[in-house]
Amino acid sequence: MSRWAYPALLGLAALDAAGYSMIAPVVPQIADRTGAGPGVMGLLVTTFAVGQLAGYPLAGRGVQRRHAAWVLGCALVCMVAGDLGFVLGHGLSAFFPARLLMGLGAGGLWLGVAFGVLERFPGDEYRRMTGVLAAYSIGGVVGPALGAIGGIRGPFLAHLGLVVLGAVVVARLGAPAERPAFGSDSSALRTAGFRLASAMIVLVALALGTLEGPLPIHFATHLSQAEIGALYVGGSIVLGAGSVVGGLFAPRTMLALGAAVIVVGIALAGAATAVPLWIVAVALAGIGFGIGESGALGVLLETVGTDRIVLAMVVWSQLWAIGYLAGPALAGGIADALGFSYIGLLPLAVSLLVVAAFARDAGGHSALAPSSTSRSRL
Repeated sequence: MSRWAYPALLGLAALDAAGYSMIAPVVPQIADRTGAGPGVMGLLVTTFAVGQLAGYPLAGRGVQRRHAAWVLGCALVCMVAGDLGFVLGHGLSAFFPARLLMGLGAGGLWLGVAFGVLERFPGDEYRRMTGVLAAYSIGGVVGPALGAIGGIRGPFLAHLGLVVLGAVVVARLGAPAERPAFGSDSSALRTAGFRLASAMIVLVALALGTLEGPLPIHFATHLSQAEIGALYVGGSIVLGAGSVVGGLFAPRTMLALGAAVIVVGIALAGAATAVPLWIVAVALAGIGFGIGESGALGVLLETVGTDRIVLAMVVWSQLWAIGYLAGPALAGGIADALGFSYIGLLPLAVSLLVVAAFARDAGGHSALAPSSTSRSRL
Protein backbone atom coordinates (compact mmCIF):
# COMPACT_ATOMS: atom_id res chain seq x y z
CA MET A 1 0.00 0.00 0.00
CA SER A 2 1.45 3.31 -1.05
CA ARG A 3 2.24 5.61 1.85
CA TRP A 4 1.07 8.65 -0.05
CA ALA A 5 -2.34 7.22 -1.09
CA TYR A 6 -4.12 8.64 1.94
CA PRO A 7 -2.60 12.15 1.68
CA ALA A 8 -3.50 12.08 -2.03
CA LEU A 9 -7.12 11.28 -1.22
CA LEU A 10 -7.21 14.03 1.41
CA GLY A 11 -5.90 16.51 -1.16
CA LEU A 12 -8.60 15.48 -3.63
CA ALA A 13 -11.23 15.94 -0.93
CA ALA A 14 -9.98 19.48 -0.28
CA LEU A 15 -10.01 20.14 -4.04
CA ASP A 16 -13.65 19.04 -4.19
CA ALA A 17 -14.67 21.37 -1.37
CA ALA A 18 -12.79 24.28 -2.93
CA GLY A 19 -14.68 23.76 -6.19
CA TYR A 20 -18.10 24.42 -4.70
CA SER A 21 -17.12 27.06 -2.12
CA MET A 22 -15.23 29.30 -4.57
CA ILE A 23 -18.34 30.56 -6.37
CA ALA A 24 -19.64 32.97 -3.69
CA PRO A 25 -17.02 35.74 -4.16
CA VAL A 26 -17.37 35.45 -7.96
CA VAL A 27 -21.17 35.81 -8.06
CA PRO A 28 -21.14 39.66 -7.98
CA GLN A 29 -18.73 39.72 -10.93
CA ILE A 30 -20.93 37.35 -12.93
CA ALA A 31 -23.99 39.45 -12.12
CA ASP A 32 -22.25 42.63 -13.25
CA ARG A 33 -21.00 41.03 -16.46
CA THR A 34 -24.35 39.49 -17.43
CA GLY A 35 -26.82 41.92 -15.86
CA ALA A 36 -28.51 39.03 -14.04
CA GLY A 37 -30.34 39.55 -10.77
CA PRO A 38 -30.26 37.66 -7.47
CA GLY A 39 -32.80 35.07 -8.64
CA VAL A 40 -30.74 34.04 -11.65
CA MET A 41 -27.56 33.99 -9.58
CA GLY A 42 -29.29 31.75 -7.05
CA LEU A 43 -30.20 29.35 -9.86
CA LEU A 44 -26.60 29.37 -11.07
CA VAL A 45 -25.36 28.38 -7.62
CA THR A 46 -28.09 25.74 -7.29
CA THR A 47 -27.11 24.20 -10.65
CA PHE A 48 -23.98 22.85 -8.97
CA ALA A 49 -26.07 20.85 -6.49
CA VAL A 50 -28.21 19.50 -9.34
CA GLY A 51 -25.05 18.22 -10.95
CA GLN A 52 -24.00 16.61 -7.68
CA LEU A 53 -27.31 14.78 -7.36
CA ALA A 54 -26.80 13.32 -10.84
CA GLY A 55 -23.11 12.61 -10.24
CA TYR A 56 -23.58 10.44 -7.16
CA PRO A 57 -25.39 7.49 -8.83
CA LEU A 58 -23.13 7.65 -11.89
CA ALA A 59 -20.07 7.49 -9.64
CA GLY A 60 -21.61 4.62 -7.71
CA ARG A 61 -21.94 2.59 -10.89
CA GLY A 62 -18.38 3.46 -11.84
CA VAL A 63 -17.02 2.24 -8.51
CA GLN A 64 -18.80 -1.10 -8.92
CA ARG A 65 -17.68 -1.63 -12.52
CA ARG A 66 -14.14 -0.26 -12.30
CA HIS A 67 -12.43 1.28 -9.25
CA ALA A 68 -12.26 4.54 -7.32
CA ALA A 69 -9.32 6.03 -9.26
CA TRP A 70 -11.22 5.59 -12.53
CA VAL A 71 -14.19 7.46 -11.06
CA LEU A 72 -11.86 10.20 -9.79
CA GLY A 73 -10.33 10.58 -13.25
CA CYS A 74 -13.74 10.96 -14.89
CA ALA A 75 -14.77 13.46 -12.21
CA LEU A 76 -11.69 15.59 -12.86
CA VAL A 77 -12.43 15.61 -16.60
CA CYS A 78 -15.84 17.12 -15.75
CA MET A 79 -14.12 19.66 -13.50
CA VAL A 80 -11.72 20.66 -16.28
CA ALA A 81 -14.61 21.17 -18.70
CA GLY A 82 -16.47 23.23 -16.11
CA ASP A 83 -13.50 25.45 -15.34
CA LEU A 84 -12.88 26.02 -19.06
CA GLY A 85 -16.50 27.07 -19.44
CA PHE A 86 -15.87 29.99 -17.09
CA VAL A 87 -12.39 30.77 -18.46
CA LEU A 88 -13.30 30.70 -22.16
CA GLY A 89 -17.06 31.19 -22.08
CA HIS A 90 -19.03 34.42 -22.30
CA GLY A 91 -22.41 34.82 -20.64
CA LEU A 92 -24.90 32.65 -18.81
CA SER A 93 -25.31 30.28 -21.76
CA ALA A 94 -21.77 29.08 -21.01
CA PHE A 95 -21.75 29.53 -17.24
CA PHE A 96 -24.81 27.40 -16.46
CA PRO A 97 -23.62 24.20 -18.22
CA ALA A 98 -20.12 24.84 -16.86
CA ARG A 99 -21.38 24.95 -13.28
CA LEU A 100 -23.51 21.86 -13.90
CA LEU A 101 -20.42 19.97 -15.10
CA MET A 102 -18.49 21.06 -12.01
CA GLY A 103 -21.30 19.72 -9.82
CA LEU A 104 -21.29 16.45 -11.75
CA GLY A 105 -17.55 16.21 -11.15
CA ALA A 106 -18.01 17.02 -7.46
CA GLY A 107 -20.38 14.08 -7.06
CA GLY A 108 -17.74 11.82 -8.57
CA LEU A 109 -14.95 13.27 -6.44
CA TRP A 110 -16.80 12.67 -3.17
CA LEU A 111 -17.67 9.06 -3.93
CA GLY A 112 -14.30 8.45 -5.57
CA VAL A 113 -12.48 9.65 -2.46
CA ALA A 114 -14.83 7.76 -0.13
CA PHE A 115 -14.47 4.46 -1.97
CA GLY A 116 -10.76 5.07 -2.43
CA VAL A 117 -10.49 5.00 1.36
CA LEU A 118 -12.70 1.92 1.62
CA GLU A 119 -10.60 0.12 -1.00
CA ARG A 120 -7.26 0.82 0.62
CA PHE A 121 -7.87 0.87 4.36
CA PRO A 122 -10.09 -2.06 5.38
CA GLY A 123 -10.58 -2.14 9.14
CA ASP A 124 -9.68 1.54 9.52
CA GLU A 125 -12.49 3.05 7.46
CA TYR A 126 -14.16 5.17 10.11
CA ARG A 127 -11.05 6.95 11.37
CA ARG A 128 -9.73 7.52 7.85
CA MET A 129 -13.07 8.86 6.60
CA THR A 130 -13.30 11.37 9.44
CA GLY A 131 -9.94 12.66 8.24
CA VAL A 132 -11.50 13.09 4.79
CA LEU A 133 -14.30 15.16 6.34
CA ALA A 134 -11.66 17.36 7.98
CA ALA A 135 -9.98 17.81 4.59
CA TYR A 136 -13.29 19.03 3.21
CA SER A 137 -13.35 21.79 5.82
CA ILE A 138 -9.87 22.87 4.71
CA GLY A 139 -11.07 23.02 1.12
CA GLY A 140 -13.97 25.13 2.34
CA VAL A 141 -11.40 27.74 3.38
CA VAL A 142 -9.32 27.47 0.19
CA GLY A 143 -12.32 27.91 -2.11
CA PRO A 144 -13.27 31.46 -1.09
CA ALA A 145 -9.58 32.40 -1.26
CA LEU A 146 -9.54 31.29 -4.90
CA GLY A 147 -12.75 33.17 -5.54
CA ALA A 148 -11.21 36.35 -4.18
CA ILE A 149 -8.49 36.41 -6.88
CA GLY A 150 -10.62 38.82 -8.90
CA GLY A 151 -12.74 38.76 -12.03
CA ILE A 152 -14.38 35.63 -13.43
CA ARG A 153 -11.58 33.94 -15.33
CA GLY A 154 -8.89 34.31 -12.66
CA PRO A 155 -10.48 32.15 -9.93
CA PHE A 156 -11.47 29.36 -12.33
CA LEU A 157 -8.09 29.43 -14.05
CA ALA A 158 -6.41 28.98 -10.66
CA HIS A 159 -8.82 26.15 -9.81
CA LEU A 160 -8.10 24.57 -13.21
CA GLY A 161 -4.41 24.45 -12.30
CA LEU A 162 -5.24 22.59 -9.10
CA VAL A 163 -7.50 20.18 -11.00
CA VAL A 164 -4.70 19.36 -13.45
CA LEU A 165 -2.42 18.70 -10.49
CA GLY A 166 -5.13 16.45 -9.06
CA ALA A 167 -5.25 14.53 -12.34
CA VAL A 168 -1.53 13.83 -12.04
CA VAL A 169 -2.12 12.54 -8.51
CA VAL A 170 -4.96 10.28 -9.66
CA ALA A 171 -2.86 8.88 -12.52
CA ARG A 172 -0.20 7.88 -10.04
CA LEU A 173 -2.74 6.56 -7.55
CA GLY A 174 -4.08 3.93 -9.93
CA ALA A 175 -6.09 0.89 -8.96
CA PRO A 176 -5.41 -0.87 -5.63
CA ALA A 177 -3.59 -4.21 -5.68
CA GLU A 178 -6.56 -5.92 -4.02
CA ARG A 179 -9.94 -4.34 -4.50
CA PRO A 180 -12.97 -5.43 -2.46
CA ALA A 181 -16.24 -6.03 -4.29
CA PHE A 182 -18.68 -3.25 -3.52
CA GLY A 183 -22.31 -4.24 -3.83
CA SER A 184 -25.72 -2.65 -3.47
CA ASP A 185 -28.70 -3.83 -1.47
CA SER A 186 -31.92 -1.84 -1.25
CA SER A 187 -32.79 -3.59 2.01
CA ALA A 188 -29.96 -1.63 3.66
CA LEU A 189 -32.06 1.50 3.21
CA ARG A 190 -34.71 0.02 5.51
CA THR A 191 -32.41 -0.62 8.45
CA ALA A 192 -32.70 1.43 11.63
CA GLY A 193 -29.02 2.39 11.44
CA PHE A 194 -29.35 3.78 7.92
CA ARG A 195 -32.38 5.83 8.95
CA LEU A 196 -30.45 7.21 11.92
CA ALA A 197 -27.44 8.14 9.77
CA SER A 198 -29.77 9.71 7.19
CA ALA A 199 -31.73 11.76 9.72
CA MET A 200 -28.48 13.10 11.13
CA ILE A 201 -26.97 14.01 7.77
CA VAL A 202 -30.16 15.89 6.86
CA LEU A 203 -29.88 17.81 10.15
CA VAL A 204 -26.24 18.67 9.42
CA ALA A 205 -27.02 19.80 5.87
CA LEU A 206 -30.09 21.85 6.79
CA ALA A 207 -28.26 23.56 9.65
CA LEU A 208 -25.18 24.24 7.51
CA GLY A 209 -27.41 25.74 4.82
CA THR A 210 -29.03 27.90 7.51
CA LEU A 211 -25.66 29.11 8.72
CA GLU A 212 -24.41 29.91 5.21
CA GLY A 213 -27.74 31.18 3.85
CA PRO A 214 -29.85 33.65 5.87
CA LEU A 215 -27.69 34.04 8.98
CA PRO A 216 -24.99 36.17 7.28
CA ILE A 217 -27.69 38.83 6.83
CA HIS A 218 -28.20 38.78 10.60
CA PHE A 219 -24.46 38.97 11.24
CA ALA A 220 -24.14 41.91 8.84
CA THR A 221 -25.93 44.14 11.34
CA HIS A 222 -22.67 44.37 13.30
CA LEU A 223 -19.97 42.82 11.08
CA SER A 224 -18.39 43.84 7.80
CA GLN A 225 -18.06 41.44 4.86
CA ALA A 226 -14.43 40.72 5.76
CA GLU A 227 -15.35 40.12 9.41
CA ILE A 228 -18.14 37.73 8.42
CA GLY A 229 -15.64 35.91 6.22
CA ALA A 230 -13.23 35.61 9.13
CA LEU A 231 -16.04 34.28 11.33
CA TYR A 232 -16.80 31.56 8.81
CA VAL A 233 -13.15 30.66 8.31
CA GLY A 234 -12.93 30.12 12.06
CA GLY A 235 -16.05 27.97 11.90
CA SER A 236 -14.52 25.84 9.13
CA ILE A 237 -11.38 25.27 11.20
CA VAL A 238 -13.44 24.20 14.20
CA LEU A 239 -15.52 21.93 11.95
CA GLY A 240 -12.38 20.20 10.72
CA ALA A 241 -11.14 19.68 14.27
CA GLY A 242 -14.55 18.29 15.23
CA SER A 243 -14.39 15.79 12.37
CA VAL A 244 -11.03 14.49 13.58
CA VAL A 245 -12.21 14.28 17.20
CA GLY A 246 -15.38 12.53 16.08
CA GLY A 247 -13.32 9.67 14.67
CA LEU A 248 -11.87 8.92 18.10
CA PHE A 249 -15.14 8.04 19.79
CA ALA A 250 -18.18 5.81 19.25
CA PRO A 251 -20.22 7.01 16.25
CA ARG A 252 -23.56 6.99 18.04
CA THR A 253 -22.14 9.03 20.92
CA MET A 254 -20.83 11.62 18.49
CA LEU A 255 -24.08 11.63 16.53
CA ALA A 256 -26.19 12.29 19.62
CA LEU A 257 -23.85 14.96 20.97
CA GLY A 258 -23.55 16.60 17.56
CA ALA A 259 -27.32 16.88 17.15
CA ALA A 260 -27.66 18.66 20.49
CA VAL A 261 -24.75 21.04 19.87
CA ILE A 262 -26.00 21.95 16.38
CA VAL A 263 -29.42 22.97 17.70
CA VAL A 264 -27.87 25.10 20.46
CA GLY A 265 -25.36 26.72 18.09
CA ILE A 266 -27.87 27.70 15.39
CA ALA A 267 -30.47 28.87 17.91
CA LEU A 268 -27.89 31.04 19.69
CA ALA A 269 -26.66 32.48 16.37
CA GLY A 270 -30.18 33.62 15.51
CA ALA A 271 -31.24 34.83 18.94
CA ALA A 272 -28.06 36.68 19.92
CA THR A 273 -27.32 40.24 18.86
CA ALA A 274 -23.77 40.57 20.22
CA VAL A 275 -20.61 39.63 18.31
CA PRO A 276 -19.00 37.59 21.14
CA LEU A 277 -22.10 35.40 21.32
CA TRP A 278 -22.04 34.94 17.54
CA ILE A 279 -18.46 33.71 17.79
CA VAL A 280 -19.50 31.17 20.42
CA ALA A 281 -22.54 30.17 18.34
CA VAL A 282 -20.55 29.57 15.14
CA ALA A 283 -17.93 27.62 17.10
CA LEU A 284 -20.64 25.42 18.63
CA ALA A 285 -22.26 24.88 15.24
CA GLY A 286 -18.89 23.99 13.72
CA ILE A 287 -18.19 21.44 16.45
CA GLY A 288 -21.67 19.99 15.99
CA PHE A 289 -21.24 19.70 12.23
CA GLY A 290 -17.87 17.99 12.60
CA ILE A 291 -18.72 15.39 15.22
CA GLY A 292 -22.29 14.94 13.95
CA GLU A 293 -21.29 14.22 10.36
CA SER A 294 -18.51 11.90 11.56
CA GLY A 295 -20.98 10.08 13.78
CA ALA A 296 -23.51 9.72 10.96
CA LEU A 297 -20.86 8.33 8.62
CA GLY A 298 -19.68 5.90 11.29
CA VAL A 299 -23.21 4.62 11.87
CA LEU A 300 -23.64 4.17 8.11
CA LEU A 301 -20.44 2.15 7.82
CA GLU A 302 -21.23 0.01 10.85
CA THR A 303 -24.76 -0.70 9.72
CA VAL A 304 -24.33 -1.41 6.03
CA GLY A 305 -20.81 -2.76 5.51
CA THR A 306 -18.85 -2.46 2.27
CA ASP A 307 -20.40 -5.55 0.72
CA ARG A 308 -23.63 -3.58 0.11
CA ILE A 309 -22.52 0.04 0.65
CA VAL A 310 -22.88 1.58 -2.83
CA LEU A 311 -26.61 2.34 -2.97
CA ALA A 312 -26.67 3.36 0.69
CA MET A 313 -23.73 5.75 0.22
CA VAL A 314 -25.30 7.26 -2.91
CA VAL A 315 -28.68 7.88 -1.22
CA TRP A 316 -27.03 9.17 1.97
CA SER A 317 -24.98 11.64 -0.09
CA GLN A 318 -28.05 12.75 -2.05
CA LEU A 319 -29.89 13.42 1.19
CA TRP A 320 -27.05 15.72 2.23
CA ALA A 321 -27.35 17.64 -1.05
CA ILE A 322 -31.14 17.91 -0.75
CA GLY A 323 -30.87 19.11 2.86
CA TYR A 324 -28.30 21.73 1.92
CA LEU A 325 -30.56 22.95 -0.89
CA ALA A 326 -33.63 23.17 1.35
CA GLY A 327 -31.93 24.68 4.43
CA PRO A 328 -31.48 28.28 3.21
CA ALA A 329 -35.02 28.49 1.82
CA LEU A 330 -36.71 27.06 4.91
CA ALA A 331 -34.60 29.04 7.38
CA GLY A 332 -35.03 32.20 5.33
CA GLY A 333 -38.79 31.74 5.41
CA ILE A 334 -38.74 31.42 9.19
CA ALA A 335 -36.58 34.53 9.53
CA ASP A 336 -38.89 36.52 7.24
CA ALA A 337 -42.05 35.39 9.02
CA LEU A 338 -40.96 35.31 12.67
CA GLY A 339 -37.53 36.92 12.88
CA PHE A 340 -34.02 35.53 13.32
CA SER A 341 -34.70 34.73 16.98
CA TYR A 342 -36.85 31.80 15.84
CA ILE A 343 -34.47 30.38 13.23
CA GLY A 344 -33.42 27.66 15.67
CA LEU A 345 -36.86 26.08 15.23
CA LEU A 346 -35.70 24.46 11.98
CA PRO A 347 -32.80 22.39 13.40
CA LEU A 348 -34.90 21.71 16.51
CA ALA A 349 -37.68 20.19 14.40
CA VAL A 350 -35.27 18.03 12.41
CA SER A 351 -33.48 16.98 15.60
CA LEU A 352 -36.75 15.39 16.73
CA LEU A 353 -36.47 13.10 13.70
CA VAL A 354 -32.96 12.21 14.85
CA VAL A 355 -34.27 11.45 18.34
CA ALA A 356 -37.01 9.23 16.90
CA ALA A 357 -34.53 7.39 14.68
CA PHE A 358 -32.15 7.04 17.63
CA ALA A 359 -34.90 5.46 19.72
CA ARG A 360 -35.68 2.92 17.00
CA ASP A 361 -32.00 2.11 16.59
CA ALA A 362 -31.32 1.79 20.33
CA GLY A 363 -32.55 -1.80 20.50
CA GLY A 364 -29.51 -3.12 18.66
CA HIS A 365 -26.78 -0.75 19.78
CA SER A 366 -25.62 1.19 22.78
CA ALA A 367 -24.81 4.84 22.14
CA LEU A 368 -21.85 4.49 24.48
CA ALA A 369 -20.48 1.31 22.96
CA PRO A 370 -17.20 1.49 21.07
CA SER A 371 -17.26 1.51 17.30
CA SER A 372 -17.87 -1.92 15.78
CA THR A 373 -16.23 -1.02 12.49
CA SER A 374 -13.71 -3.78 11.86
CA ARG A 375 -12.32 -6.06 9.21
CA SER A 376 -14.83 -8.76 10.12
CA ARG A 377 -17.73 -6.34 9.79
CA LEU A 378 -16.58 -4.48 6.71
